[in-house]
Amino acid sequence: MRARHGWQGLLRGLRRTGPEAGAEPPSGVDADLLLRVLCHEFRTPVSALTSLTRALADERRTLTGADRRAITELARDQAAHLQGLLRDATAGVGVLTPTAAPEATVPLAGILREVAALVPPGRRRARATRRAGSWPVPAGRTRQVLVNLVENALRHGPAGGHVGVYAALRGPGLSIVVTDEGRVDEALLVALRRAAPAAGMSGLGLWIVRHLVAVDGGVLRAHRLRPRGVALEVLLPVVHPLR
Repeated sequence: MRARHGWQGLLRGLRRTGPEAGAEPPSGVDADLLLRVLCHEFRTPVSALTSLTRALADERRTLTGADRRAITELARDQAAHLQGLLRDATAGVGVLTPTAAPEATVPLAGILREVAALVPPGRRRARATRRAGSWPVPAGRTRQVLVNLVENALRHGPAGGHVGVYAALRGPGLSIVVTDEGRVDEALLVALRRAAPAAGMSGLGLWIVRHLVAVDGGVLRAHRLRPRGVALEVLLPVVHPLR
């Protein structure tokens, strides 16, 4: 069984106090934020599955065996994530309590192949060093973080622009970077600084990503690229040596 996704720890402790239908959330629970987090997390796998099925149906594209395997693996994982969201949503506000067991780890390279498949081949840029690709990362959290960032790049970057996914060990950390040909604007910088998300859906995805990354002691940073472009970097601490 796949580990449950780490976003469930974002609003920990949210649980209905009684069994009656329509019971109000306990004092201190931001029901609006809970709903927005659920809506955003539904949107991400639905968008990913739409992109993947479109890629499979596009007769103009020649997919390699590796492409098809990556698409199949990511589609399976996103479908499982949707099933988990639906199950949790019907269970009440307790859906966001943290999982007790540590999340299983997998080599980063497999997740990079999966999320890169979201980007059309002509727009895709992907590269990882051998050591970074071999590094074990939490499977569910890392996959959701990168799917969110790649979907964000496709949504907010220029139409037809390149989207890149890169990874390398840098100093004491594992650096995973998602790039697009947009720009670093004030809205992005504000979203990266907010202690709590703004009203509505704007910036909510980055807020979720920041909290997922923080579970593993990491940070999310933005960089301006020259001559143009923006890079969002996930920097995770390297704790365990490679075996």
